[in-house]
Amino acid sequence: MRHRKGISKLGRTGTHRRAMLRNMATALFEHERIETTAAKAKALRPYAERLITLGKRGDLHSRRLAARHIQDRDVLKKLFEDLAGRFSERNGGYTRVLKTGTRRGDNAPTALIELVDFVPGSAEVVEEAAV
Repeated sequence: MRHRKGISKLGRTGTHRRAMLRNMATALFEHERIETTAAKAKALRPYAERLITLGKRGDLHSRRLAARHIQDRDVLKKLFEDLAGRFSERNGGYTRVLKTGTRRGDNAPTALIELVDFVPGSAEVVEEAAV
């Protein structure tokens, strides 16, 4: 049995996988929804949820631990000020993975990973109001 045996390696070296997860987590927090392959979305979920939990703790040590993974200061600020407040009453389960079919070029299964309180179309409404 292989119960609780490690993580999905995604066919990459450790440093490449770590860099990819950092970039994907930064994009997820910035845009609140990204589309990727299903395997990458499943690998990103625990990584991102751990960072949101650090944001909820909110102390300086947590901010420094999260800054190891998110190098964009604006996204880090959004995580600790905006997202942490939105998820303050929630005890985990901050992201959802929605399967969207397959990619045209290589038939890879794709998925959306988004924050649970993401409202589709909210960005378009804000942009229309600004215009």
